[in-house]
Amino acid sequence: MIYGVEMFSWMKDLFPLNRSLSGEGNRETLRYLQDLVPNMSIGEFKSGYPAFDWVIPHEWNVDNAFIERNDGSRLAEFSNCNLHLVGYSIPIDKIVSKEELLKHIHYIDEIPNAIPYVTSYYKNDWGFCITKQEFEKLGEGPFRVYINSSLKGSDEGGVLNYGEVVLKGKSSQEILFSTYICHPSMANNELSGPVLSVALIKEIANINHHYTYRFLFLPETIGAIAYLSENYRRMKKKIIAGWVLTCIGDKGNFSYVPSRQGNNYADRITKEVLRVKFPEYITYSWLDRGSDERQFCSPGIDLPVCAITRSKYDTYSEYHTNLDNLEIISEESLEESLKILSDIVKEIESKRVPKSKILCEPQMGKRDLYPNLSSRQSYSDLNRKMMDVLSYLDGCHTLEDVSNKCGIELMQINEIIEILLAHDIIEI
Repeated sequence: MIYGVEMFSWMKDLFPLNRSLSGEGNRETLRYLQDLVPNMSIGEFKSGYPAFDWVIPHEWNVDNAFIERNDGSRLAEFSNCNLHLVGYSIPIDKIVSKEELLKHIHYIDEIPNAIPYVTSYYKNDWGFCITKQEFEKLGEGPFRVYINSSLKGSDEGGVLNYGEVVLKGKSSQEILFSTYICHPSMANNELSGPVLSVALIKEIANINHHYTYRFLFLPETIGAIAYLSENYRRMKKKIIAGWVLTCIGDKGNFSYVPSRQGNNYADRITKEVLRVKFPEYITYSWLDRGSDERQFCSPGIDLPVCAITRSKYDTYSEYHTNLDNLEIISEESLEESLKILSDIVKEIESKRVPKSKILCEPQMGKRDLYPNLSSRQSYSDLNRKMMDVLSYLDGCHTLEDVSNKCGIELMQINEIIEILLAHDIIEI
């Protein structure tokens, strides 16, 4: 088990990086994750690349940005908080009046101490985000606005990067987990998904898994669209269940956003696991969607993908502000979320249909799975359970069937199956 303290440490390291749809902050993030998961590949789409109805935007990078008053004092400094700058702001260095500046200032009336997260990905613009408290102390101007940013097209080497990890199983059928890497300095809405994905990768890599698992680390929306534009035909053939992981590190209740179909394999497994572990979980409707489940489930794509969160995006007050920080995350909630994801994987793997490779009962003693000195006392509870499980492994019963017939918890059934597989007694 990857403990919450490790995931929280990863979040602290990644939190300051300026992630967006593209840029060096995204590459730094992916390189950091790649150090944790060496089999991660880092791919790219060139700026200007057409993806269905969309076009990959220019690559955006920022060196510095600020607003400067007449007396030389500064506010909205990018170096202090990267949310101060509207995402994808164009470069500018000019003196403006207060009237002009106000057209490019953003704050939240209802949360006076919050810096909002604002972007302008697909229209050339610029702007700054400040708290309502800072706005009230703005002064009269004029002001110097300085943004040292760059927008690189494909000719200048502009790209959009993404990460991908594939854990091959015995089957070519795939389970998908997708998360995103495009929000600067936000903990729950951004980093909870990637760090939990990494922890889950480490867990799956250490078990004998039947299915192939594919993990995607994408800039939200455009990254998923671009990836689908090149891979959706293969994905439709291979993927049998998938999850979008977002907003899953805070202390809120677990929540579930269904796929557009509403009752596919991923939907059913999610509801079953949450029903057992967190019966008071919140169910939203497809109309409450908001992350990349929109793309994976769109008409014509129709992948069996749903979203699992804690406090769902756009339902908690800190959402899309600088208040979505490490203070609303806990090591315990991260570990709890990882346990739910691990249980989902175990549930998927338990749907396997094992079959004994040996006619009649196998000789367990020569495999050190049965006492060679036979007596009433030597026949343990585990021996009995193992033989009961074996008696149903005929290639027709799922592990869930075996659990019900033998009255043994599914978790212990899985442990027994791993032992039998390791000793080449059964096959899937």
